[in-house]
Amino acid sequence: MIKVSETAKNKVQTLMLEDGFDPQKDFVRVGVKSGGCSGLSYDLKFDREQIDSDKVFEDNGIKIIVDTKSFLYLIGTTLDFSGGLNGSGFVFNNPNANRTCGCGESFSL
Repeated sequence: MIKVSETAKNKVQTLMLEDGFDPQKDFVRVGVKSGGCSGLSYDLKFDREQIDSDKVFEDNGIKIIVDTKSFLYLIGTTLDFSGGLNGSGFVFNNPNANRTCGCGESFSL
């Protein structure tokens, strides 16, 4: 399961509405792909469709879909949003990551 912090929930809802998505029925698609300075990077986008092999979760009013392969890397992750002085963006607090890069956008197991 993937958790969504209150800060991330508010930002997701705002961005979904700005992009023409409905936070009540559309999804946040979270995935993992090869790349980044630590080997794997996170992928986050909005989606209206799910496929049969997707894992579907809902936390804090946000519907999340994850492909089966990415799910193994993301179990127990919390999606957060940081608006600090060093820049703003979504942050993945992933207990499975052994190493992350300085920017926090990639990781390794």
